[in-house]
Amino acid sequence: MPKVYTALLIALLLLFYKPGHKVPTVGPMRIASYNLRYDSQPDNITVQQSIDALPNPLTSPRFLFKTGEQPWSSRRIKVAQHLLSEGPALIGFQEALIRQVKDLAQLLGDEWAWLGVGRDDGAEGGEFCPIFYKKTQFKLISHDSFWLSDFPFEPSKYPDAGSFRVCEVARFTTTTVTNSTKTFTLINTHLDERSDRQRRLSASLLLTRARYEAYTSGGPVFVTGDFNSAATGYDSGAYQIITGHIPPVPIDSTFEAKYAVPPDAFPQFIMQDLKAETPRMHISGDFATFTGFNRPGDPSVFTRVDFVFGGSNGGW
Repeated sequence: MPKVYTALLIALLLLFYKPGHKVPTVGPMRIASYNLRYDSQPDNITVQQSIDALPNPLTSPRFLFKTGEQPWSSRRIKVAQHLLSEGPALIGFQEALIRQVKDLAQLLGDEWAWLGVGRDDGAEGGEFCPIFYKKTQFKLISHDSFWLSDFPFEPSKYPDAGSFRVCEVARFTTTTVTNSTKTFTLINTHLDERSDRQRRLSASLLLTRARYEAYTSGGPVFVTGDFNSAATGYDSGAYQIITGHIPPVPIDSTFEAKYAVPPDAFPQFIMQDLKAETPRMHISGDFATFTGFNRPGDPSVFTRVDFVFGGSNGGW
């Protein structure tokens, strides 16, 4: 699958339910997954300079009719505006360099906090898969990172992968309408664009960790991310594994042992594609999440490779 070159957004309206109850215990919230395209054309333009350069609203914008990749300094304002208008409460980003993370933190405002590490060194090196969340709505309980490789507990790369690949896991609580708390987990990641074997391993690691989170938290678990793997076709292995259509592949034994659950706990646990679970009247936007700098509507690259999944233990 070619590398994703364009930004994307998937936002779902979600409700938390208690078993046996018909009334939501937590109000609606939105989770977004957004591939930013990393800042491949860096410049020294500050966020404030980008804001100051915004055109008169009665003047035709300068970006009309441009083709090809545009610098991050030209894109970041529209990214922030898009997100603020959609109203998500949680966002899983992909391909964010540290300067992009900091720009987004500035543009989204003090209501937001973020977590994550650079994939190359576990600090600030390379791309991030950061999770942004509204501090006013959620309390962060725990956070950790692991790598989608044969050595998941350290910065590492799968042998035939194109890049290091990291995954962020965050557990939150939120207050219900009855003033009790509800716990849930969000997992955000970006699978490799080159190696199908890496993507299948990644999906197997993600499924193991998601099942553990569902079991230990007792709450919903979500996976967001760019899978670089379509839902159908020759390169759909990662999607087929995480949704339970084909078996997982072997993973690191230490990881498997650390995140094991009792055999009778969620024996058929899978991650469900929430686009398929959403009533059709509430699904909007394009089917595709990948275009690759091609002109809009080009069917040769009209592909869905980015997903929001919900654990089959429910709660969403």
